[in-house]
Amino acid sequence: MALVAAAPFLSEQRYQDYTAEQHEVWAELVRRRRPQIEAYACREFLEGYKIIGLEDDRLPNLSAISARLKPRTGWSATPVSGFLPSDAFFEMLDARMFPTTTWLRSRDSLGYTPEPDIFHDVFGHVPMHAHPVFADFLQHYGSVCARIKEKETLERLGRLFWYTVEFGLIREGGKVKVYGSGVISSQNECTNVIEGGCEVRDFSLDEVLDTPVKVDSIHKLLFAIESFEQIYAAMREAETRMLARS
Repeated sequence: MALVAAAPFLSEQRYQDYTAEQHEVWAELVRRRRPQIEAYACREFLEGYKIIGLEDDRLPNLSAISARLKPRTGWSATPVSGFLPSDAFFEMLDARMFPTTTWLRSRDSLGYTPEPDIFHDVFGHVPMHAHPVFADFLQHYGSVCARIKEKETLERLGRLFWYTVEFGLIREGGKVKVYGSGVISSQNECTNVIEGGCEVRDFSLDEVLDTPVKVDSIHKLLFAIESFEQIYAAMREAETRMLARS
């Protein structure tokens, strides 16, 4: 699939240019997150982490990750120059190319960075791309959104992305586990869920679509799915509704 909207944003990862300090920062970020991830991430995330071959002490090589990922689900971790406009983002998802930044936060920003960096993008997102159902859901989301022009409709569908891909929870063995990248990569958000600072409701497509996104504060409400088949079915239901309105 030839990219049009995303083409100007495609970049390359100059892996040899990463410094020893940057590899050490990556190692520190992983060290901080691993205890919670091992205890509270869902099974599918932990399996994906192993499948894509992430190393604890070295920044990820996107080409090597894609070589492991693509034969399994058709996805690749594709380097981009920075934040993408929505049409470029959806186009890449539709092509099973996850837009991945290559810069890494500095040591004085270990706890938080306002823009996604390679730690958020790869550590947080990419392990889930090894799960076939989740991978299909994400591609389908991009395909649907790429065809929609109405701003209000895209905003509502953006809530589905936010409360699943970014801040999704899942019930596993009677316990709430995390899989959304924003919870996986953030100590504060994950601790908030674990310690009960966040209300966890059963996933409901209607409620998710009606719940505005807040990007400037710790979440007080998140949604837990029962399976990844559930969000794929929800995406197809949302698509049916949007098409019926058009």
